[in-house]
Amino acid sequence: MGSLTLPKLLVVDLTKDNLKQPDTSAWSSTCDAIRAALENHGCFIALYDGISSTVEESVFQAAEELFNLPTETKIKNIVEKPYHGYVGQIPFVPLHEGLGIDYATELEGVQSFTDIMWPDGNPSFRETCITFSRAVAKLDHMVIRMLFESYGVGKQYADSHIDSTTYLLRYLKYRAPEVDEATMAFPCHTDKSFITILHQNQVSGLEIKTRNEEWISVEFPPSSFVVMAGDACKAWSNNRVLSPNHKVTLLLDKKGKETRYTIALFSFLSKKVQVPEEFVDDQHPLKFKPFEHVDLLNFYATETGRRSQNILEDFCGV
Repeated sequence: MGSLTLPKLLVVDLTKDNLKQPDTSAWSSTCDAIRAALENHGCFIALYDGISSTVEESVFQAAEELFNLPTETKIKNIVEKPYHGYVGQIPFVPLHEGLGIDYATELEGVQSFTDIMWPDGNPSFRETCITFSRAVAKLDHMVIRMLFESYGVGKQYADSHIDSTTYLLRYLKYRAPEVDEATMAFPCHTDKSFITILHQNQVSGLEIKTRNEEWISVEFPPSSFVVMAGDACKAWSNNRVLSPNHKVTLLLDKKGKETRYTIALFSFLSKKVQVPEEFVDDQHPLKFKPFEHVDLLNFYATETGRRSQNILEDFCGV
């Protein structure tokens, strides 16, 4: 694989009318392009018009409002599942802070988070979160249908997969480094989700490692979302899809330092993650045993899981 040259990240324009309707040639070719992108790069850029400019503006205002709360308030964002709640004040990643809303497409999930952060209520924050989460979840549904269809298993599995999906919305902040600080804002890792969808403000920093070990700096065009496969998607696909290593590095910009805000929606399955039988044959022996998605998170939270160089093999390898 070392000498293979991969193209830059695929950009898929999902705003086109001919992609609103399955069973067209444009739909089919886009399904295959998305699958190839997820196999080679582990991600692609989606142009998506499901978010109005008003919602986009308000979701970044909400991020600022949230991170401006006192630390003693933010640390009350405690979730039983690992890495779902507040992450911050960590000496080796001083530039990063994150908060999470589990069940972000459901009113109760967003309401309970809002009540903890703002005991007197904050209806505009709540409305922004739920509107944004539901709109981005629709993008996730579209990507799942396209990926599954390209593999020829859409009719069998897409609906039950979507029905079993829950969403974690994470607000991520990366403050600009001082002159004498390291520019690494978040270390190299893979996501434990099935799919991650990222939306950022105008400050770049995301870098992705492709199948051929090349690092790519990701530029987000306006109205774009980065759609990235997580470890659960890699397991489900019997190792066909790449769950890419990625990191955040901030440049020391002489033009005035800006904070990078990213809003991320992570999908998780409430049913077992399992390789479809259609993906297993003599050429593709079964690589991974079925597992509960939350158990992968729990394993990652152990010292063994954090040190693992191949988490799926160590956690559920055959």
